[in-house]
Amino acid sequence: MLTKVYGSAIFGVEATTITVEVNIDRGIGYHLVGLPDNAIKESNYRIAAALQNNGFKIPGKKITINMAPADLRKEGSAYDLTLALGILTASEQIQSPELEQYLIMGELSLDGGVLPIKGALPIAIKAMEEGFKGFILPEENAQEAAIVSNLEVLGVRSIREVINFFDTGERLKPTIVDTRATFLKNQEFPEYDFSDVKGQESIKRCMEIAAAGGHNIILIGPPGAGKTMLAKRLPSILPPMTLREALETTKIHSVVGRVTNKGLMYQRPFRSPHHTISDVALVGGGAYPQPGEISLSHNGVLFLDELPEFKRGVLEVMRQPLEDREVTISRARFTVTYPSSFMLVASMNPSPSGFFNDPDAPMTSSPMEMQRYLGKISGPLLDRIDIHIEVTPVPFEKLSEERKGEGSAAIRKRVMAARERQTKRFSEQENIHYNAQMTTNQIRTHCSLDKESLSLLKNAMERLNLSARAYDRILKVARTIADLESVEVVQGHHIAEAIQYRSLDREGWLG
Repeated sequence: MLTKVYGSAIFGVEATTITVEVNIDRGIGYHLVGLPDNAIKESNYRIAAALQNNGFKIPGKKITINMAPADLRKEGSAYDLTLALGILTASEQIQSPELEQYLIMGELSLDGGVLPIKGALPIAIKAMEEGFKGFILPEENAQEAAIVSNLEVLGVRSIREVINFFDTGERLKPTIVDTRATFLKNQEFPEYDFSDVKGQESIKRCMEIAAAGGHNIILIGPPGAGKTMLAKRLPSILPPMTLREALETTKIHSVVGRVTNKGLMYQRPFRSPHHTISDVALVGGGAYPQPGEISLSHNGVLFLDELPEFKRGVLEVMRQPLEDREVTISRARFTVTYPSSFMLVASMNPSPSGFFNDPDAPMTSSPMEMQRYLGKISGPLLDRIDIHIEVTPVPFEKLSEERKGEGSAAIRKRVMAARERQTKRFSEQENIHYNAQMTTNQIRTHCSLDKESLSLLKNAMERLNLSARAYDRILKVARTIADLESVEVVQGHHIAEAIQYRSLDREGWLG
């Protein structure tokens, strides 16, 4: 007897429906075709034990299973439940007239328990698009899949529940989530707050500008100056995620199995990989492509602490994603694209000893050591970072003050007002929402300068020997400063402040 069951494969951050055809005929043998990986090939052992422990068996006949489309590689153990239901139906151990109306996924344990899978959200989206009545999956993934409306999401704990659902009509309770209401209810304020930061007013001003315009920023200062503390508080002043951004972010984290039981992600991600990370782990890829750290930071913040300690090759692969806001992984047989629109926050010591330009500490690094240390960061990468700012240690008088600094809520209010101005400005532009995303043509349109401002910028360009890309960065930052002041025209003092935020371009830093 021939039976068809439906599962799904993840390709990039999208799902593709897989038709599992099970045919049982006279003879002996178990043949699984359609480019399955080793985890799927081993599924017959898990399925046999799970069925036996629940009063069923794999028939002693010739079983042929085809996973179509046959030219698309399938991976992982999430097809166990799909294959098991196909075998039971094809061998007429159960009757399941509604089987083809459901998409079924789940890994089986030997006692028949159904274990969690990866990619539940994109699979649910695909099931809804293709008109399936429902999606049967592990109970742990049900909240995540139920984000999708117009789809019956049935979470199960064991294969016995699925068998009873199809064979005897025993109902399963659907998981229902009011996505919009739940999203609005769960938007909690981030854990860290800028009111904890003593002093550092100029740095907090830079962080506010970076948040308002979505600008990349690098903090340069000696150990203990507060670089990491400031970076961790940046998400607290970013605007809350929209529902669209939350769905995009959850989809990426779903693919790697990092979505919590809450389902939808409510906070902007903050990723801080160690400097020993490989280029594949940072950007994504591998034999079975997975999103890397920069895609997991989509719509959030990627923090690279001690930037020169990262391998130069790792940093160089970031250049294209920083510019295009997406990562394209190309292999001989496939190409996948992951979104990666994130804010880069980097920190570094000014020298190997960490105390270059510090009047209270002796300089212990030679010029050659300095050049080698700073040379780990290429000029093209620095050009893609809009704001460079020096962080100096906080004096004792500031540290001992009992008065708290300005809180994140007040700063966030100003940031959101500036973002609203940008949203209105770019309302007719596709995929552009804030100043850091402006193209060259848009910079010319929205950052026009008068003669005085143009002269000031020309002198800075010539004196600091800035690149054309740095010129664009200064204009973008100046546009954001003007937006924070609710001013439509970029003025001279906006340009002057933006020029100050190019510390690494000044003579004495990079030679």
